[in-house]
Amino acid sequence: MPPQALDALFLSEPIADYADTAAHDPAYLVYTSGTTSRPKGVLHAHRAAWGRRPMLTHWTGLRSEDVMLHAGAINWTYTLGVGVIDPLSVGAATVLYNGKSDPSVWPRLIERYGVSVFAAVPGVFRQILKYCALEEYDLSSLRHGLSAGAALPPNLSLDWRKRTGKEIFEAFGMSEISTFISTGPLTPIKSDSPGRAQPGRVVAALPVESGCIPLASGQTGLLAIRRDDPGMMLGYWKREEEERQAFRGEWFVSGDLVEFDEDGYMWRHGRADEVMNAGGFRVSPAEVEKCLLSFPNVTEAAVAERAGRDGETTIIKAYVVLRDAVRADEAAIIAHCQSHLAAYKRPKVVVFLESLPRNANGKLKRDALV
Repeated sequence: MPPQALDALFLSEPIADYADTAAHDPAYLVYTSGTTSRPKGVLHAHRAAWGRRPMLTHWTGLRSEDVMLHAGAINWTYTLGVGVIDPLSVGAATVLYNGKSDPSVWPRLIERYGVSVFAAVPGVFRQILKYCALEEYDLSSLRHGLSAGAALPPNLSLDWRKRTGKEIFEAFGMSEISTFISTGPLTPIKSDSPGRAQPGRVVAALPVESGCIPLASGQTGLLAIRRDDPGMMLGYWKREEEERQAFRGEWFVSGDLVEFDEDGYMWRHGRADEVMNAGGFRVSPAEVEKCLLSFPNVTEAAVAERAGRDGETTIIKAYVVLRDAVRADEAAIIAHCQSHLAAYKRPKVVVFLESLPRNANGKLKRDALV
């Protein structure tokens, strides 16, 4: 990075001595977002920095000459890891911003500091495309974007590529181990999949109810990763029972329903605890939301199980955000779903919103859908 790219560069004297820490000693504590349960304190060891190394080649593509810009808050593992730990581990520069919320700040910072890798949640990329005249900024330094924290809609990725000429590489992870499924410079993108396990990771779909034998490709189960992965947490802070429930034999088991294809790419089917019961049938929100997002001019979509008019049965209600100046047409969206979904999976009502309720890290707050 050329010196003139920075307004100022502050260098400290070399540290004379370091604490005598071991790989398994506690290093830092972060809290989960709490979108599906009460936030849990996740305790990580010093070895977590080493456990992140597969991301460098197979997701972020970070090099020593890079300038990383991260749009997240520092109290999130996505920001702490990708925005701080990873750049420092390769000798790269990093730029963080905690000022007033403004979509135009991100292209300004990319231009000002010669940013080569930009990391954010999908919502930030969406806001930039919606509110910024990108042709007014010099984004030539940018090599690619990174997305995590929520599913990256294929239409958003396509719009970003059309406007900037750059790819967005998606990753899937969690506070307990950060990102371990991804696309990247060496992993081709498959539309609507966050990618495949980074080399060195042992990842599988396990039977939902019990068992430690991975399911075959094409079968849906709970996402699991080996508990001996160096990036795995030490445990939950003072939550012993929840920690015990999170492990099954040699596996850490998440609450995410997924399947893997023959190429190892992961396909999401939503959270196990968010599966809807519509008319007595179990329905994955992810499948219905994918259908809604394939309708022209739908930029965001979410579904929820809600009481029907009789107050006894339940129906699926859709919540949709449209592109600016596009007329809301509930009948057309319902007809689209009728052409692509089984009858019991189709939304019966469509609610049009200006934006979906999300937390500070951009994750959907499904309970807040009214």
